[in-house]
Amino acid sequence: MVGDGHRATGTPLRAAQDEAGVPPGVWQGRGLAALGLAAGDVVTERQAELLLGEGRHPDADRIERELLAQGKSPARARRATVLGRPIEHNRSPKTDKAKERTPWLAFDLVFRPPPTAHIAWALMDDEHRRVLELCDDIARDKTLAWLEESVAEIRSKAGGKQRATVKDGLIVAVFRHYESRATESRPLLHAHAVVSVRARRPHDGKWGNLSADSLMTHIVAADTLYTLHFMEEVSARLGWAWEPREVTPGRRPVMDIAGIDRRLIGWQSTRRQQIEDALPVLTARYEEQQGHAPGERASYALACQAADQTRPPKRTELLSLTELRTRWRASAIRAFGACTVYRLAERARAAAAAVWARVRPVVDIALAAVDVVAVVYVMRGAFKSHHLLAEARRHLSYVLRGRPHQPGLDEQIVRAVVDDYTRPASRRMMTADLRALYPRDTEDQAVLRPLTRKRTAPLYERARLAADALAARVHAVRRAERLGSRSRPYAVAVPAASRSNPRPLRTGSKNGRLLEQETGVDVDVVEQTRQTLEAAAAQVAATLQGQPAGTRSSPQPTPPAAPPPHTQQPGIQPAPGRTTGGVT
Repeated sequence: MVGDGHRATGTPLRAAQDEAGVPPGVWQGRGLAALGLAAGDVVTERQAELLLGEGRHPDADRIERELLAQGKSPARARRATVLGRPIEHNRSPKTDKAKERTPWLAFDLVFRPPPTAHIAWALMDDEHRRVLELCDDIARDKTLAWLEESVAEIRSKAGGKQRATVKDGLIVAVFRHYESRATESRPLLHAHAVVSVRARRPHDGKWGNLSADSLMTHIVAADTLYTLHFMEEVSARLGWAWEPREVTPGRRPVMDIAGIDRRLIGWQSTRRQQIEDALPVLTARYEEQQGHAPGERASYALACQAADQTRPPKRTELLSLTELRTRWRASAIRAFGACTVYRLAERARAAAAAVWARVRPVVDIALAAVDVVAVVYVMRGAFKSHHLLAEARRHLSYVLRGRPHQPGLDEQIVRAVVDDYTRPASRRMMTADLRALYPRDTEDQAVLRPLTRKRTAPLYERARLAADALAARVHAVRRAERLGSRSRPYAVAVPAASRSNPRPLRTGSKNGRLLEQETGVDVDVVEQTRQTLEAAAAQVAATLQGQPAGTRSSPQPTPPAAPPPHTQQPGIQPAPGRTTGGVT
């Protein structure tokens, strides 16, 4: 609540926040109405202590005094202020595993913009700083709204086996911080959203606990949604564009503001360099103990261990945001020159113009579905819909580069993947349907499978190779359909409709009348139309060759090579990319 600064004993919270240079926390979420709070209200120390520390009403002191004045006992007055089950229940000897259980009342979601946004926020003027903070607020609020509308569930019944949607919404205390824990303070715009575990059930309005599984399952999807919204807000308000940057070869890239000097990223990410310096020692120790190089999960665990070992203590020097920005700008100027720092906004606008001229912000749902299912399948094998949703939002971030997307487009991509390219893998999981990705096509299988099984390449690199191979196949199929649908010169195509069991078109009056009775097509009209089209085609050909139509010999009717497979009906257009019968 006071950032990374120290809070002396007896110092009020607001005074400690002023000394630490961080703004006070504010309440967010639709669940505040049930507590008598409003979004944007300042989080006081006593409110946080009651709700986030004891699971009680933020105004429990007033409620308890009123009940005591009415003659209620102290125990009943206190119980009336508790939201849901009291935390004392966890310490009761009558409950199972009471001595091992620790009360859990809140969890912390950290919202952090991409790296180059920190640089622009720290080194540009106050106007750009305020706009970037506004973009961060809007993206965070939209993400929290999605969590409470589509994800948050509340537990009920014994053991919390039943889940239901939350009646009102979430109760969140948001605290904004400005810097990282690096030895030399570096800009790191981020916000801690402390979500209360207490919420109301929809059927009776009673207080209960949120399902942590539901929220944590969708945490990556929430992260990608926040990044997508932040990019769109920045592009709409500042006119900047975004481009991918590969941090580690073969790993997933990050989206950065186009035009920001890459050297400033290394200047800002000093904590990353500290972790990278400590990581080889831990990796060598792991290889010595285990006898092999670490895999994906082991590498992530070693990186977390390196981050914990190199984490510096909280700073004791208290600086305001204005003082921090002055110090950051002076440090960047000393390292890279004044021209690099003061022309950041100008270069970002110029780079955005180049990006918009090169990249068309158009989303192809078919290609997006193929890309999403290929990446998720190679990286996970079996997956759920929230894995597809997170990858669909990453795909939109890469394709649109900050341009706004249509609401619900990410879910539309997921539906296309589930309907067309997946099959059940277990009772709760699904996997890619390889037959749907390349049906009866051995050449594509020969191309794709070695890419997915190339163990020497990193996992994400293999996923990108598979996605590119499938995208090339989609382009090839579309190209073949376009070429196959081109009509011959001077050809007039007659629309045809398909039948489940088409019968051959027979000549002769008897058969012709039979066709007329079966299909409702007038044979005389069809014959008259054929003669008219033949005469028109002869006249057009004679005109193009510079000869009068009367001097040319009449075209001799030729017998049909094969009977047309479909009966012609007026008013029905042929499907694009499919060849239909016609009269020349």
